[in-house]
Amino acid sequence: MESGRTINTLTPIELLLLDVDGVLTDGKVIYDDAGGEIKEFDVKDGLGIRLLAECGVRVGIITGRSSKALLHRCQNIGIKLLFQGVDDKAAAFGRVLEQTGIPAENIAYMGDDLPDLPVLNRVGVPIAVSDAHEAVKSSAAIVTQAKGGRGAVREICDAILKAKGLWPGVIKRFES
Repeated sequence: MESGRTINTLTPIELLLLDVDGVLTDGKVIYDDAGGEIKEFDVKDGLGIRLLAECGVRVGIITGRSSKALLHRCQNIGIKLLFQGVDDKAAAFGRVLEQTGIPAENIAYMGDDLPDLPVLNRVGVPIAVSDAHEAVKSSAAIVTQAKGGRGAVREICDAILKAKGLWPGVIKRFES
């Protein structure tokens, strides 16, 4: 990530929207013997999301798949804006705009694959994880250094906090 450009780009962000598989996870789906789905989430991403929320930046999810694991993760880290099992991500994004009242230019969206393009093309700051499909990277204003499920979300959370000048307060909180 280019620091100067990133700072200016992320300053107006009021809402960070995330895809799940390939962004909050590494994209692998594991099924147990009973047919239940298991997802692996990075705890550092979770802390980044909590820090954003504590500093007044909302976080939400728009994802094509549905899982109880995701619901539990959202409850654990305080994500209330959740659209899962979505066939039409552009329509879900329209609902996000209606529900939040936040203008599209003040929203960032992180994606990794082709179904994310309709939202990436409508937000103020489109973001791709480093291992995203090339078409997604081409549509992104920012490409993370980290891969999906491996700290990419935390990278962006920290960058938003720094862009907004909130990072020193976050650090001070943990140094006390």
